[in-house]
Amino acid sequence: MRRDRSARVVSIVLADTPRPDRLSDFLRFNAPWLAAGLLLTFTSSFGQTFFVSVFAGEIREAFGLSHGAWGGLYALATTASAAVMVYAGVLTDRFRVRHIGLVVLIGLICAALLMSLITEVWMLAITIFLLRLFGQGLMSHSAMVAMARWFVATRGRAVSIAGLGVALGEAMLPITFVALLGVFDWRMLWIGAAVIMAALTPVLWLLLSQERTPQSFLATDGSAGLKGRMWTRAEVLRHPVFWLMVPALMGPAAWNTAYFFHQVHLAEAKGWAHVSLVALFPLYTAASVGAMLTAGWLVDRFGSLRLGAVYLLPLAAGYMVVALAGSVPAGALAMMLIGAGQGMHMTMMATFWAEVFGTRHLGAIRAMMGAVMVLGTAIGPGVTGTVIDLGLDFPTQGYGIAVYFLLASGLAALASRVALHDSASDAS
Repeated sequence: MRRDRSARVVSIVLADTPRPDRLSDFLRFNAPWLAAGLLLTFTSSFGQTFFVSVFAGEIREAFGLSHGAWGGLYALATTASAAVMVYAGVLTDRFRVRHIGLVVLIGLICAALLMSLITEVWMLAITIFLLRLFGQGLMSHSAMVAMARWFVATRGRAVSIAGLGVALGEAMLPITFVALLGVFDWRMLWIGAAVIMAALTPVLWLLLSQERTPQSFLATDGSAGLKGRMWTRAEVLRHPVFWLMVPALMGPAAWNTAYFFHQVHLAEAKGWAHVSLVALFPLYTAASVGAMLTAGWLVDRFGSLRLGAVYLLPLAAGYMVVALAGSVPAGALAMMLIGAGQGMHMTMMATFWAEVFGTRHLGAIRAMMGAVMVLGTAIGPGVTGTVIDLGLDFPTQGYGIAVYFLLASGLAALASRVALHDSASDAS
């Protein structure tokens, strides 16, 4: 019996060893868990801004909201979800993903059904809160905590593969539902979204029927961070790396959310048909996927800290192009640059904190980081919507957003330098 257990440990270690020539073995051995992560991130799409914003025009018309009022309501509901996320995210340190994931998915299904029934503005605020909490917040959080815990040597690769679920949602759902808006009432489409998620629920249950926990055979505490320690959330808050990374954490969430949130306005400001803009989303997805997978390989080879100085630069370039673009092809270039930056950001934020602060309290730590990012998704639409109402359209705001990303990139480079210095001190 003990010999069988030892053999099982060896097989798990070998499967989690980063060997480029054994990638097919890695994928085959870990297929159920990678597929579960991908499915979790895909279903989070129904609470992501790129999906909700498809219905922005219909929602504003139904409830008589201006751009600023709609953005303000969205910001308020999302901020409330970020506050709850700080506490709810800790549950991933106490319960297994197969339980948390299913409960969150059921909550997201109920939120989608509620969206099809609401008739008052206050009901809209509650529904957006639920969509953002269960979709953008807890569903994504559960998936990335699982990947960071289940994989160590191949963490970057696992995170990038699981993150393909969001990319798949970005590529398929907006253009599909924009087309369906010409045929069905927008409320009926939210019922359709709930039906899709309900159909995926038994699939997720089957994939998670046996949860991958290699640490339970090797070291119950997981992988350590700087100074060979498992950092608590309170300790992270006192470390300069966290505060230096806050702009990098918040920026993509804030401004990419605003980009998708104001997609109808953006198309109007550029003089493009909405469907022409939405047709560019697959380019965003392709660039995001390519950058995500590349970043996963780079993280496994060099570590997250060495990418900190450069991964936000495509976003700065992308928003400069947004400001300057006068044609749909130029808009396509902007989408690809923003997609590349977002893909790198997703991989980095799922691996950076585990590498720096360890995995024992990763649920609590990532819940705090997730709350910062969700708060960013509240700030972005609210600020840009208000500025639009003041007469400055979103494309013109792109200049300021580009400058923001340049500054955030400099601070992220400093954070990586501080962490690398601490790591070198530990080694000596």
